[in-house]
Amino acid sequence: MAPLLTAQKAYAAKLDAKGKGKRKAEDIDAEDVDVQQPKQKRNKQRVLLLSSRGITHRMRHLMNDLEALLPHVKKDSKLDSKSQLNLLPEIADLNNCNNTLYFEARRHEDLYMWATKTPNGPSIKLHVQNVHTMDELKMTGNCLKGSRGILSFDKAFGETEWGKLTREVFTHIFGVPPLARKAKPFIDHVLTFSILDNKIWFRNFQIMEKDPLQPNGPPQTSLVEIGPRFVLTPIRIFEGAFGGAIVYSNPEFVTPASVRSMIRHAKGDKYRQRKEAQEETSKRKEFRKREEDVLAVSKVFA
Repeated sequence: MAPLLTAQKAYAAKLDAKGKGKRKAEDIDAEDVDVQQPKQKRNKQRVLLLSSRGITHRMRHLMNDLEALLPHVKKDSKLDSKSQLNLLPEIADLNNCNNTLYFEARRHEDLYMWATKTPNGPSIKLHVQNVHTMDELKMTGNCLKGSRGILSFDKAFGETEWGKLTREVFTHIFGVPPLARKAKPFIDHVLTFSILDNKIWFRNFQIMEKDPLQPNGPPQTSLVEIGPRFVLTPIRIFEGAFGGAIVYSNPEFVTPASVRSMIRHAKGDKYRQRKEAQEETSKRKEFRKREEDVLAVSKVFA
């Protein structure tokens, strides 16, 4: 807009200098031509948020916290079948969403999260652990509902190929577009993703520009945790949406069912060892038992 105004002012100055009249073709400068500026590419990221049947109250509260943090999220009803994940890209397309966060509950205690770019992929399957919701933590931090957050990724994401891919997918899902319908033009919190022990740790912090103990003092930026917090363990990365060729597989991942089975076997081993010790004690007592003497009371007064 500014170049157009400058050209109009220059043209008016020329008319004043030459006098009023029709403008000849040779008097037209190249700067006077109204050149259309290329349109700025709009960030149209929308996320579909839904879960499977069988989620607990803690899982449901975690989904509500994520919905409150991300104003570009569209929440949908639960998916009835856990085996028909190929329906999710169609559901996302019907809701005009190009990202999907699907929470899959198993045995009412295990929670898995699918972070997917629909309809073409890729998709990341992660195991969610150590879930603590906002209501449970009761932190002192707070942020405006609908505000945009800054995404902070650990430098370890750039050291591995799966980390780079995960960072890109999380940027599309957790990064709020500036022109989102429910987004507010404020940036007052930070979403941090850190890698430790091959796990992704999620934290949410409020940006404090002043010390609450000294409100009239000099500005001092600090971070105060808001919540929620959880830990993600990557399991597999698929090429397509909710399926396809396996791009990455975590060799260190052990399923929660296997861990519980090992604990039960350990308890069974303790019981078996205790029973074997009791049998050995009884055999040792029988072996050490002395024969009855000839002058025993039972034989003399028989």
